[in-house]
Amino acid sequence: MADNYLEKQYADYEARKAAWERTRKYGKSKPTAKKSKTKNHIDDQKEK
Repeated sequence: MADNYLEKQYADYEARKAAWERTRKYGKSKPTAKKSKTKNHIDDQKEK
């Protein structure tokens, strides 16, 4: 049952590490659409 436990854990670790290194190297992806904060701010004021 535990024959491949360590190998699986190490493979999962390597996958997480590779993903972390990719985001560190290339940076996080930036959202393409910007949200307007003023519209939400005005709507919040109307509710009060």
